[in-house]
Amino acid sequence: MSQTILLDGQTLTRAGLLAVARGAPVALDPAQLGKVRHAADFLAAQVRRGEPIYGVTTGFGSNADKLLGAHRLRDELPGAVPQAEASLPEELQRNLILSHAVCVGRPLAPEVVRAMLAIRINTLMRGHSGIRVETLEALVAMLNAGVVPVVPEKGSVGASGDLAPLSHLAIVLLGGGEACYRGERLPGAEALARAGLSPVRLSFKEGLALNNGTAQMLATAVLALDTLQYLLDLADLAAAMTLDAFAGRSGALSAEVHALRPHPGQVAVAGHVRDLLAGSTLLDIPYHLVPRFRPWTAEAWRVPEDQALAFDIGWDWVPVNQRHGREAFYSRFLPFKGGKKHQPQDAYCLRCMPQVHGAVRDAWAQACRVVDIELNAVTDNPLIFPDHVDARFIEEQVISAGHFHGMPLALAMSYLKAAIPVLASIAERRIAKLVDPATNDGLPAFLTGNEDGTDSGLMIVQYTAAALVNDLATRAHPASVYSVPTSANAEDHVSMGTNEARHVLEMTEDLGHVLALELYVAGQALDYRQEMLNAARRLAMRGDWQALAGKIANAPREDHPQHPVFVAEVRALTEALAAAGDFHAGAAVRRAHALLRGQVSFLHRDRSLDGDVRRVVKLVRQRRFEPAATS
Repeated sequence: MSQTILLDGQTLTRAGLLAVARGAPVALDPAQLGKVRHAADFLAAQVRRGEPIYGVTTGFGSNADKLLGAHRLRDELPGAVPQAEASLPEELQRNLILSHAVCVGRPLAPEVVRAMLAIRINTLMRGHSGIRVETLEALVAMLNAGVVPVVPEKGSVGASGDLAPLSHLAIVLLGGGEACYRGERLPGAEALARAGLSPVRLSFKEGLALNNGTAQMLATAVLALDTLQYLLDLADLAAAMTLDAFAGRSGALSAEVHALRPHPGQVAVAGHVRDLLAGSTLLDIPYHLVPRFRPWTAEAWRVPEDQALAFDIGWDWVPVNQRHGREAFYSRFLPFKGGKKHQPQDAYCLRCMPQVHGAVRDAWAQACRVVDIELNAVTDNPLIFPDHVDARFIEEQVISAGHFHGMPLALAMSYLKAAIPVLASIAERRIAKLVDPATNDGLPAFLTGNEDGTDSGLMIVQYTAAALVNDLATRAHPASVYSVPTSANAEDHVSMGTNEARHVLEMTEDLGHVLALELYVAGQALDYRQEMLNAARRLAMRGDWQALAGKIANAPREDHPQHPVFVAEVRALTEALAAAGDFHAGAAVRRAHALLRGQVSFLHRDRSLDGDVRRVVKLVRQRRFEPAATS
């Protein structure tokens, strides 16, 4: 059984809400129910006194100037037959829910709806909304019984809260609308009946308490932040695998570097990637040790142990007369050009990953700060302060304010909407760098041997990543900057925060796809890099410098004046490779690579890649990769 989450209006966490979203039951804190009851009793007393209270004895929005009368005027219409109906205040609350449930689009995921219910219950537990304890208990019973209202995804403007979607949530409590119960979509009344529950009748302000708040945008934001937290770590892992595949430089990750610009996310990413790469023997390899790919030929390898290799390797020798002005460099490095360019820094997509990933991580942290406050905030209207002892008028105890306005969440989600394409974009740049022979530091074009010129390899994987990045970028426009007034201009500035949060949750899916593609490509590149380096090392360990010399594309002839220098330097290269030790990635990268290879084999030549991509995407969706440095 899942742990029961206690709701008291003050201590709900993201982790607790996620547990409820995924099936955990909830309970109401008995110590807080007294405050809930006290506020409801106070409100009922004020109504009996005839006090004008917004949304209780007046209409809503632009109808706020209409006071409820003592009897129905409609009963006096010509031909009207008076009906035995609920009181006008009760009718007002019921009609609020019935008339506001007008969303369209696909139903929200059950996780989102369950989270919405928990958020609504939690905020009402603060005792400033006027709802009765029995109505709260009915909400809890519906949630715990597994009755999940059908809530279409679109229809909230994010001020006056999520009025329309929350009305779809509440209408099931009244026996209307639709709900899912045990996997079946049913009319709301039937879903309640099958769960052994009965509809409720709403009392003073209860309709407004149920549909006036930020529950949809908040629930969606919490689920999005949870997914993004995993993807932030996964992005670091994918980047670490790519850096290992490049035999890149580690200096840009050093703690001393980031202490000079200590943005929290940047420092955290640098440390995380350092940990992921711990134990790597690929990083910071001397330039001259790294061979470049050459296509396989039947004469490429003479030793049977190496004849199974599907590639050849090679270097260029730098003649003596081309070293002028570079004497200091060639005193440190042997004069051979293989896969690594003679430059002390990597491309931005590798060197700047702490700065870019870290900035996105900081945007996530800011959104978490906003969400954590909102989880235990009162977000309906008006707010009830029954114990406001200095109050002279009812307006000082029942205060119309604006806590339903979703702008705090909207702007936090806007920040994330801008950040997500940034993280996807830098991952796509790493993919592009890996498959391009002009930039991949000696790996084969599109990471395939292509001996016969018939293979495209992983060329089109980068196309898919590019399409995803473009799609994410076009969705990054902030909805929060474009208010569309509603309710006959009574609600003249709205947040659009619900759209923002929905966009962010949807965008995390495509971000996950891009990172899956980077892992897929980086895994192939890592295999090539390790196998090429270790093939060169095995060649050197046999002590046959002449075999290694055969891999030098521009070796001078034996009668050339520089041949003795060349021989000496090839011997030095042989000794350096033989002494290097096994070449392998960092421990965490190796674990991720092993998981990848458990699902997708190395690509020797073209095959149908759709199954490969599906399997890697599934690994990401199921969070099978463990982007942590420790086992």
